[in-house]
Amino acid sequence: MLGDLLMTFYEVARQGSITTAARQLRVSQPTVTGRIRQLEDLYGVELFHRRASRVDLSDVGVALMPLAEQMMRQESNADFLLRNAGNLGFGSLRIGATGPYYILRSVAAFRQRYPAIDVSIEVGNSRQMLDALFEYRIDAAVSSHAVDDARLASVTLAADPMVLVVHPVHPLARRPRVEVAELATCHLLVREQGSMTREATEAALATVGAELPAHTVIGSREAICEAIRHNLGASVMPVGEVPRDPALSVVPFASHAPVIHEYLYCLRSRRETRLLVALLDCLVLPGSAADRRCEAPPPAPILN
Repeated sequence: MLGDLLMTFYEVARQGSITTAARQLRVSQPTVTGRIRQLEDLYGVELFHRRASRVDLSDVGVALMPLAEQMMRQESNADFLLRNAGNLGFGSLRIGATGPYYILRSVAAFRQRYPAIDVSIEVGNSRQMLDALFEYRIDAAVSSHAVDDARLASVTLAADPMVLVVHPVHPLARRPRVEVAELATCHLLVREQGSMTREATEAALATVGAELPAHTVIGSREAICEAIRHNLGASVMPVGEVPRDPALSVVPFASHAPVIHEYLYCLRSRRETRLLVALLDCLVLPGSAADRRCEAPPPAPILN
């Protein structure tokens, strides 16, 4: 009982919002509000100061937060240990990814070898997935961010050049190649702030002295591709993520083409567990499959 209340407190404190916490916990907003009120009434304390759409920690809440965080970490470690017990005849593997493109073949190999293990894939941008890994909400993260962090181990899944994707009637569709500077003539469809594809696009434009032109923010690659099918704009994305579709024309860059690297991250403290060793053994990599060990994350930035 207390565990559920403290879990709810931790998520509200972390998000600073009851609405966002409810979404993260997959419960209703009144349920979250009720749990917080129940915890406060149980001990006669005030844990949050309510300010319009935000909630801020009280002094008691600030003191409680590290204890709740420690409890969440211990609970997650216990859950992970139990899911790794035995000979992988049961359990679950939770993967977070910026998109399924670079990990699906590996997941298929894993499922074929370990059919009793349930696999779930949560999708978000790179920062969200790394946050979920550090918060023990997932077991492995696929991210475009090269992170130099001693807590992490990683293996490179792919290094993909980015290309311009347009509708077949777009003026640039029939060009064999385009220059990055020509993006200024396009209405771009871009991901939200925090997306590596957006950061890579902006960095490539900066190398030719240009800024992001008129654009529309769309929250997923699938939605961006659908918008291109309706000729609503152009987008820059890794070539490996472009669906095979006659309504999508792919035009490579002549020079200054940005490159996106994809890394599989796991917590270094967990990389020798049965579940992650099994996943790493099933990885389908672009180069030689001889070395599939988790290695130290590359400290170099993704873009030159």
